[in-house]
Amino acid sequence: MHRRPRVLGGYAIGERLERMRGSRQWAGDGFRNAAPILPGLRDPAAKMPTLSEFLCGGVRRVPRGPLPALDPRAAWLRPPDTGLRATWLGHSTVLVEVDGARLLTDPVWGARASPSQLAGPKRFQPVPVALQALPPLDAVLISHDHYDHLCHPTLRALARTDVPFITSLGVGAHLQAWGIPSARITELDWWESHRVPGTEIEVTAAPSQHFSGRGLKDRNATLWSSLVMRGPRQRVFFSGDTGLTEQYAEILRRLGPFDLVLLEVGAFHPAWGDIHLGPENALQALRLLGGGAFLPVHWGTFSLAMHAWDEPAETLLARAPAQGVQLVMPQLGEAVEPSRVESVTPWWRGVDAGGGEPAQPMTWPRTLAWPLD
Repeated sequence: MHRRPRVLGGYAIGERLERMRGSRQWAGDGFRNAAPILPGLRDPAAKMPTLSEFLCGGVRRVPRGPLPALDPRAAWLRPPDTGLRATWLGHSTVLVEVDGARLLTDPVWGARASPSQLAGPKRFQPVPVALQALPPLDAVLISHDHYDHLCHPTLRALARTDVPFITSLGVGAHLQAWGIPSARITELDWWESHRVPGTEIEVTAAPSQHFSGRGLKDRNATLWSSLVMRGPRQRVFFSGDTGLTEQYAEILRRLGPFDLVLLEVGAFHPAWGDIHLGPENALQALRLLGGGAFLPVHWGTFSLAMHAWDEPAETLLARAPAQGVQLVMPQLGEAVEPSRVESVTPWWRGVDAGGGEPAQPMTWPRTLAWPLD
């Protein structure tokens, strides 16, 4: 088998590949979505954007300046009074403190959601805290292998720690290729569970509707999942990336109800309705999941679609209250206990209020990350 650039990750072989082939989601040459696509999710008249449109189309795709952010380190020194706290660190990266455990979702500290550090979507907002300043973690959770969720420089840095990883079938091949020992990797098929060592938390992989791949020839070679964190008192749902699927009702039945729901709301497009939620479908997904405090993720960091950078937040703020939804929309780095959130302040609005030209996506400040390869 030929070698490929390290950033692309590894190939599944041996026992890992055999286990993947035994999954009900395996379709012979890769994984597949299990449920039929709901009608109306994809606009049949909508065309896939061209590369030029993706790179240069749309308006207000990045804010005019940096978003407000807080340093969460002081808050992390004390345990949450309610047993559940979440700190949104950008895009889909959230530090979840649940029933005494600390779990980090889809950690991305890299400069670009791309195989190259010279080209591809560049973050316009730095992470509010350095990777090495995180408190001790009980586990890192990774939903799937796309670049804005599985970040090579971040994983290479985390490989130097002793933190365990919980992820979807096949993704462990990437982690091992980047220096993480197999003993620290747990790969789950849908509905499989794993107890986080030294905690009372059980993590379960659940269905999502998406796809995977890091190169031109490995589409759907690894599984994609949503992830559920269940403790003796609190339950948290994390969507990863997904389109709207009725499987969410089954997730509620098997694993709910949920005290906190993290759903992706950004990077949506009429032609992508079956693989990304967007804010309106996220509200429908929340209903299927039985409700719970709703913290939107997958926005405010990268420009990955043609819509305005703040459109997901504005749509949720306009639609959610009438539906009785408890929105939890903290600033970046703000450690919040969901049951204590009574209202949402649109903190993001002041960024564009001053006028002027939009800011260019930021050059990555090297002080916020451990040395790269």
